[in-house]
Amino acid sequence: MTLRPLRAGLALGLLTASLIGSPVSAQEKTPGRFDFYVLSLSWSPTFCASSRGKDSPEQCGTEKKFSFIVHGLWPQNDKGYPEFCTTKEPRRVPDSLGRNYFDIMPSMGLIGHQWRKHGSCSGLSQAEYLAKTREAAAKITLPPDFSHVAQPQTLSAEAIEQSFIRANPAMPETAIAVSCEGSRLEEVRICLTKDLSFRPCAEVDRKGCTINRVTVPPPR
Repeated sequence: MTLRPLRAGLALGLLTASLIGSPVSAQEKTPGRFDFYVLSLSWSPTFCASSRGKDSPEQCGTEKKFSFIVHGLWPQNDKGYPEFCTTKEPRRVPDSLGRNYFDIMPSMGLIGHQWRKHGSCSGLSQAEYLAKTREAAAKITLPPDFSHVAQPQTLSAEAIEQSFIRANPAMPETAIAVSCEGSRLEEVRICLTKDLSFRPCAEVDRKGCTINRVTVPPPR
């Protein structure tokens, strides 16, 4: 099922969500040398309700009603992760390429940042990395519970994870983690092999939010 902007609202905090573990050393920043991907799906209403959202009209304008959007596809190791790798590809993603992905990543600022920090470590070209990101997003069936959020909902982190597992029966429980911003749903992070099959990821799972009362805000 193709990931699409659900009409429930989702804004992407491109600089706020942290990766899992610690950055690897400079010697380990070889593009393409990593263990798996983390697909990060950001719940936009949480970002848009923050002070940062006011500076992101592409994602949080009054006419924008995103729900889950793609924060990024992150090369990850079993311990730590590479970032800002040296590549022959340009640092800037051209508008002519990036705008093709606004349905899942709604701003050039987000797309450019994700390429520089994460895509540069994938061993792929810009076009290949963005295509891989769309392919990864299309692997995920979004739970119907998140399709029409009209009022704030309160769920446990485990309940959110289980809703994704029910919608994606091949997903192991150790392949998904919920990230919270305070008590609000921030992101859902899903671990995928390099060929985009679900895979366990102990460090990512261990770093996930575990609180029993996670607020899922609706779009403004």
